[in-house]
Amino acid sequence: MAAYKELEAIKQLDVRLRDECRSLMQRSPRTHVLLVVVCVAGIAVLSVSCSKTDNAQAGPLNAPNISTIAVAKATTEDLSHDLVLTAEFRPFQEIDVMAKVAGYVKAIYVDVGDRVQLNQPLAILEVPEMADDRARGQAGVERAQAEVARAKDQLQQAQSAHDIAHLSYTRLFEVSKQKPGLVAQQEIDDVHGKDLVAEAQVSGARSNLAAAQQQVQVNTAELQKVNTMFEYTKVTAPFAGVVTKRFADTGSMIQAGTASSTQVNPLVRLSENSRLRLTVPVPESAVPTVHVGQQVDVQVPTLKRSFAGRVARFSDKLNLATRTMETEVDVPNANLVLIPGMYAEVHLTLDRRNRVITIPVTAVDVGNEDAGPRKTGMAGTVAIITADNKVEIRKVELGLETSTRVEVKSGIAEGEMVVIGSRSGLQPGEEVRPKLTSMNTP
Repeated sequence: MAAYKELEAIKQLDVRLRDECRSLMQRSPRTHVLLVVVCVAGIAVLSVSCSKTDNAQAGPLNAPNISTIAVAKATTEDLSHDLVLTAEFRPFQEIDVMAKVAGYVKAIYVDVGDRVQLNQPLAILEVPEMADDRARGQAGVERAQAEVARAKDQLQQAQSAHDIAHLSYTRLFEVSKQKPGLVAQQEIDDVHGKDLVAEAQVSGARSNLAAAQQQVQVNTAELQKVNTMFEYTKVTAPFAGVVTKRFADTGSMIQAGTASSTQVNPLVRLSENSRLRLTVPVPESAVPTVHVGQQVDVQVPTLKRSFAGRVARFSDKLNLATRTMETEVDVPNANLVLIPGMYAEVHLTLDRRNRVITIPVTAVDVGNEDAGPRKTGMAGTVAIITADNKVEIRKVELGLETSTRVEVKSGIAEGEMVVIGSRSGLQPGEEVRPKLTSMNTP
């Protein structure tokens, strides 16, 4: 402001000097030359003064502007390297419930969407001829038991006959020893033969009894088989689940579900949905980090919710075509919110760092950007804004990197500001105006 007033005063003085010169020249022609010299000198001095004043005023106006630079603060936080894989929910187990025996559906108790428990009846089949089989089996058992009773009586009879024959032979033999010649040897031999025959009859009776008893067991097993097959007329749930499809109605003819049958219709389809499976293809590079029991985060875009999952099993073999390993994740679904067939994103944590200094990935320049993904321990450079708003280029050691943040092992302290975005025009020591951006948080 002072320079501006001084310039105005000099300009006014210049105008007055020019007017005075013209007036003197008109009054005395002899002094014309002297006045011209004085006027020229005065005008020259004023011109120099005005030039200096103009330059002094224009100097600050033409000073270069300070650049505004986007910066972010180095913060301490937890980092994790997640691998996101897409998969489809499948029931933990799903089967078509078949009938073991052929028959008509007498009653069916479930329909699509019903929840059933373990061993809960699903349907009853009617097999009329099976009642006759049970009656015949029962009669066979009773007949075998009667044969056992008769064999016991025969054994007792043979045992009694053997006892008498053996007693007779013993008496005659003792008499012949005490009084030789009193009893003929022929008579002793006949009695001895009868004793041996009676003993053989006892052995035969015992064998007949054993055979009759074995027959009882055979007939009992046959009856048990018929009863077991009759139990199959009641179809029950092999596990707790949800009926997802029904194939038969009351009165339908159901064939026996044997391995050789190719056109057998099941009764219902049962799915265990209280726990679901996700089969994800884990890339070869991430295979060493996968282990049974590992916790994973499962996000379902359709429901806009996250669920806890667990690595339950994996094939332990790479698919040679895709270079991936099939890994199964179990997800609890007690309230049946998740439905088989839904897509899910499995966030598999490959590495994790707790309480480390991080900065945005856009703030780091890596020496060899064509070397692929950044690895742990890789070096880089960042542009730091010092406390006096000057640019400083600093080397840093990098650690774990995510999609937005990267760990800095050394070279930066918490709270320091780093330049994000393009840094090609910045020079060390250059003064800038930092502007904190929202990229300060991940």
